[in-house]
Amino acid sequence: MKKIMIFYGSYGGGHLSAARAIKEYIEQNFTDVQIQMVDCIEYVNKLINKISTKTYSEMAKKIPWAWGHIYKKSEKGSLAVISSTSNKLMSLKLNKLLEDFKPDLIISTHPFSSQMCAFLKKRHKLNCKIATIMTDYAPHDQWLLYPELVDYFFVAHNGMKDALIAKNIPENKIYATGIPLSNRFLMSYDKNETLNYFNLKPNKKTILFFAGGEFGLGKSTTYNILETFANNFNNIQIVAISGRNEKMKKSFEEIVIATKKQDSIKVIEYTNKVPELMSIADLVITKPGGLTTTESLASGLPIIIINPIPGQEEENAEFLESNNVAIWIKKGDDIKETLERVLTDNNLVNKMKINARLLAKKNSTKDICNILLK
Repeated sequence: MKKIMIFYGSYGGGHLSAARAIKEYIEQNFTDVQIQMVDCIEYVNKLINKISTKTYSEMAKKIPWAWGHIYKKSEKGSLAVISSTSNKLMSLKLNKLLEDFKPDLIISTHPFSSQMCAFLKKRHKLNCKIATIMTDYAPHDQWLLYPELVDYFFVAHNGMKDALIAKNIPENKIYATGIPLSNRFLMSYDKNETLNYFNLKPNKKTILFFAGGEFGLGKSTTYNILETFANNFNNIQIVAISGRNEKMKKSFEEIVIATKKQDSIKVIEYTNKVPELMSIADLVITKPGGLTTTESLASGLPIIIINPIPGQEEENAEFLESNNVAIWIKKGDDIKETLERVLTDNNLVNKMKINARLLAKKNSTKDICNILLK
């Protein structure tokens, strides 16, 4: 029996989703395997996990520029040293779990667990294959500590592969498979069933609007976009997902009532039907997190980018814009003009759709698992 440990981190969202996708695919397609999935930070220190999760959340909401500063500084210098040193110390507790489980393969979707396991391997406390799955569209050095001790690096695209090769990581360790994706985004859905479920019309363009969830607080762009849609565009319909942000949900509902657009703007807190919605959508408006970006590309959808958190999300936004699959609404941009251009220029939208499908790696999860297990 092959024993597989999958490590993730709970904050950020994409790390956990990538881990789940890998676990589900292995369980459905391979036999004689035993899998354990663990939040690495939560396991080694619950207090640190709680503090770091809360800190990330609050900084992303209230002082995103500070998070961007930390993100950049943590690649080199004192912050990088502090991070790697603390991970060395925390790896000692992680070692107890690994000694008990005795994995043949470790799959990590978070940089800290990659660091910890590589350090344990360096100290000869661990003797198994280590696979690192990077969950954004640009590399960061925190993923690359002790690369000589990591056996596989899975990255989002060939540009990242080239960047890792430039850092002297052997090419035969690097696979541009794409970020792991739930198999639900590979399934076909009944369009009419989805339209009826959300009370949408078949003859209107459908826009899926991820309002940023808890990170939408204080983001005037988000509010202004929905207001601009409501006041200026009639032949569209919007599913606006506010997530856990009660303030944003209330503001959205006030816009809908004031503009009498109850028939064409649906405001919801949460849905587990994102694959179904993406299958009927013409356009996605979202922050460029690694998970939503991957799902949108797999669904062949053009993206309007709003409110990227400085750091990894801004790097994701730059990648998407440079590959002509997204338009980034920045501070000071004319929102109405940008939306009009996207909604009226069919050539632009069709090119973005084609580019999204060319860029997408829909079989990412399958490819990663086959490389590791076949």
